[in-house]
Amino acid sequence: MSTPSLATPPDSAASSPPAAGSGTAAAARRHGGWLIALGVLVVAVVAVQWARTRPGFDPYGWLVWGHQTIHGSLDTNAAPSWKPLPWLFTTPFALLGRFEMKAWMFLSVAVSLSGIVFAARIALRLTDAPPERRWAGWIAAVFAGACVLGIQNAAHYILSAQSDPMIVSLCLGAIDAHLSGRVRSTIVLAVLAGLGRPEVWAFLGLYTLWAWGRRPESRPWLIGGWVVTFALWFGIPALTSRSPFVAANNAMGSGRRLTNDQIFGTVKRFLAINELPVELAALIAVGLAVWRRQRTVLALTAATLLWVVIEIAFALHGWPGLVRYMFEAGGVVIVLAGVAVGWLLCGVPSPSRRPRVAPPLWIGAAIVAVLVVSMAAEGVGHARDEHIDLRQQRARTAQIAALTPALNRYGGIAQIKRCGVPVVRLSYQTTAAYTLGVNVSKIGFKLAKALSHHVPVVQIVPAPSGPGWVIRGFNQTAAGCRALPH
Repeated sequence: MSTPSLATPPDSAASSPPAAGSGTAAAARRHGGWLIALGVLVVAVVAVQWARTRPGFDPYGWLVWGHQTIHGSLDTNAAPSWKPLPWLFTTPFALLGRFEMKAWMFLSVAVSLSGIVFAARIALRLTDAPPERRWAGWIAAVFAGACVLGIQNAAHYILSAQSDPMIVSLCLGAIDAHLSGRVRSTIVLAVLAGLGRPEVWAFLGLYTLWAWGRRPESRPWLIGGWVVTFALWFGIPALTSRSPFVAANNAMGSGRRLTNDQIFGTVKRFLAINELPVELAALIAVGLAVWRRQRTVLALTAATLLWVVIEIAFALHGWPGLVRYMFEAGGVVIVLAGVAVGWLLCGVPSPSRRPRVAPPLWIGAAIVAVLVVSMAAEGVGHARDEHIDLRQQRARTAQIAALTPALNRYGGIAQIKRCGVPVVRLSYQTTAAYTLGVNVSKIGFKLAKALSHHVPVVQIVPAPSGPGWVIRGFNQTAAGCRALPH
């Protein structure tokens, strides 16, 4: 979500001589980014192992894409709707055999958690605290980083290996890279984000206009980024589906779309992403930025509004306009809230030579305390809801784990596939496709429709109680299949 109007200070790592020092401290300074990345990955691995959850509906479909690609049979007609970002990773992960699912979960959780780091870095940078109040910048960073985990249902999306929190991190990473003067990194991160959400294209376009004139050396990267974007979004579906625009076609008519009041309905969904104290703090940052003409903060505000406007246009067109499609804009709101915290504690810097304006410390501290206490109260409710959701996800994991043993009782996966069209509940369609090793379109979810074709059908449904499955056969004629219960 970087925009051309954001300031681009030179990369200090490139323009300054190496810091003096030796040993562990010097190594940490030289390789701090890699150490943080390693730390985030370790936390992600621990979180996945502790949570004992499985991917959601869409990620199972992405894992199926990976299998199909390495076997030369990719079919993007069926659910989930095509998006290139996860496919870039599930394809090589498919070569890992039974480790592929964990590899995807480790990656997706790690990338999602990196958003905490990027939000904290941006808030720290934009607070621009004077040396005597450097601590205020760190408080702003901690506030912003913590609030990333407070995005609506964040834990659910992260632990079910969804791509939406990943795209938030990529957008925040692009902003952080741009503010650090790393244009190539900004392009790469923005292109990756754009492979997950088409809303990013507007911001990548604006950044292209800016960088094309201001940073001519980046032109090959910009051209390459757009070629990759269009080739993966439209070229692959053109070869593997009924239309290059299969993703857009599948999104039309969603049962979760807004059928009326799309404008205010979309705004309402956007406001549900963060808690009210975060949004009020962001408004404080915008007000102070207007007063002191802080163009970077105002540019981030404009980017947030533009994202919501794009989502409104999508909703008016007939696409779903779901809350999670605006998580990225919600992430920028969190950054603005963190900046407000920092400015309330140390004053608002000015791009001109005017002195920093700082309210009395006790006033800023009181306002920040009210925000933190309010967030803590909301956090208790969030923690309770997420705990309930985690129990449900673990129950779902146990249910999925029982599928293969249930199939083995009737001859195994190969035998079940020979006995006819598998039919499951829609919520387990991609899971069944992954388990059986077939395209999602080969798994039915409407029993009556399947039976109307007078072909052999195998119904696979969860058991009435406890983790387990009930398997029934219909229209069976083969000797090995007539033994299926019916």
